[in-house]
Amino acid sequence: MIEQIIYEYLNRTLTNVTVTTEIRQGMPSSFVFIEKTGSSMRDRLKVARVAVQSYGASLYDAAALNETVKDAMFEMVGEPDITNVELNSDYNYTDTQTKQPRYQAVFEITHY
Repeated sequence: MIEQIIYEYLNRTLTNVTVTTEIRQGMPSSFVFIEKTGSSMRDRLKVARVAVQSYGASLYDAAALNETVKDAMFEMVGEPDITNVELNSDYNYTDTQTKQPRYQAVFEITHY
């Protein structure tokens, strides 16, 4: 499952940040949330669209974490089962209900 591969990879790579696939009460002010938003097939290979949200105490912190996440995601190519990582887009995605600053980066990940 691609979410588990990304979760385990980012947990190993982003050592000073909480990485999660579920947002619960009491999360730290800075963390990374992973969510698969869709999938398809290209040339008989799986392609997952994954949103990675970077939360921060301030908008600057969220933006800085987003840059760190993007760098880490690009380095994921070559991990077992991962053949390509492309950034679709990234943008300010501040939570309108809680007003918590966050950025979202959307990736297309080709995998087995």
